[in-house]
Amino acid sequence: MKILIADSLPEDKIEVLREKNYECIVEPDLSAEQIPEKISGIEILVVRSTQVTSKVFEKSDSLGLVVRSGAGINTIDCQAASDSGVYVCNVPGTNSIAVAELTMGLMIAIDRHIPSATADLKKGKWNKKMYSKAQGLFGKTIGIVGLGEIGLAVAERAKSFGMTVIAKKADRKPETESKIRSTGIKLVDTIEDLIKESDVISIHIPSESETRNFIDKKFLQLMKPSSILINTSRGEIIDEDALLDALDEKNIRAGLDVFCDEPTTGAGDFSSKLAEHKNVIGTHHIGASTQQAQDATVEKTIEVIDSFRDGNVINCVNMAKERIGSSTLTIRHYDKVGVLAEIFEIFRKEDLNVETMQNKIFEGSKAALATIDVSGEVSKDALTQLKQIKNVIHVQLSNR
Repeated sequence: MKILIADSLPEDKIEVLREKNYECIVEPDLSAEQIPEKISGIEILVVRSTQVTSKVFEKSDSLGLVVRSGAGINTIDCQAASDSGVYVCNVPGTNSIAVAELTMGLMIAIDRHIPSATADLKKGKWNKKMYSKAQGLFGKTIGIVGLGEIGLAVAERAKSFGMTVIAKKADRKPETESKIRSTGIKLVDTIEDLIKESDVISIHIPSESETRNFIDKKFLQLMKPSSILINTSRGEIIDEDALLDALDEKNIRAGLDVFCDEPTTGAGDFSSKLAEHKNVIGTHHIGASTQQAQDATVEKTIEVIDSFRDGNVINCVNMAKERIGSSTLTIRHYDKVGVLAEIFEIFRKEDLNVETMQNKIFEGSKAALATIDVSGEVSKDALTQLKQIKNVIHVQLSNR
């Protein structure tokens, strides 16, 4: 299979792919505008932060999989991929510790004035009187918005600092609820309660249309004066103009690893009033960029690629989350050549569209069970035809 790697990956990991007989085309400096011109003949596209636009799918003739070698997928036009029948997969969870470590580092840097103090020392200035003014984190309350793997990793580290950790109540998986209890996270009823109680707020939610400008004027007005806001998720989650006002009016202090309108390449010019503000300590979207995290992410990326080649897709983000269709046909049949073809021919004649299906083989490989979701009205005549197919054992119809 031919893979286009359009971002920087470690050479030793690329060699692992080559040893598995993948044909790897490595062009880490490709821009979003250049990828469509390189996509012909490519079956798998691997990116990290480079944007994948709809033009990639318009120009592709062989593409079946786009892998985001990281957690977020906001840089990929997933709808265009879905419309073209291309899987989009990501690699969540491998960078959780790295982002959590940076989150704690930004908190400490803000409280202890580390960047300013270091800058003065390098200029030959000694100012212990100024830089000894710190609140300390012990006993403070940190509100975590987004209790995914990163949020939970931050919670564990904040607890070890002696902080009270709070989060908003929500419907969560049982394993997450168990982790919340074992970590000792206090759950509050509303996001407003979380904001008002917190001395530090750390953001760990994905960038979606619903979360754009999640940190807005109303949110910032509820924050305590001189409290700390940390964002290591995505820049678009913050209304930057509103935050600029809050920095001046309420002396809010911010630790930001992400900004709106970041450069799409690894290096370049960047002008941001927010990044330049005296109350902001910023980094260059490096939350996941430890060697440990990068190694784990690339290893998981290879696992996603191998699974795709083997006919199994893992961590897919653009498949329908629920089964769709108006009716479900459960058909037990003998595992013989042509049985499914006859079933589908009846569907075609009856104008029944297959939405999802699964065909499982019983032990011994003599019989199978096909579960088929269809759109359209399944007539009595269609059911009769299905039951009369040679090698069909039983047909059951369930309407939704």
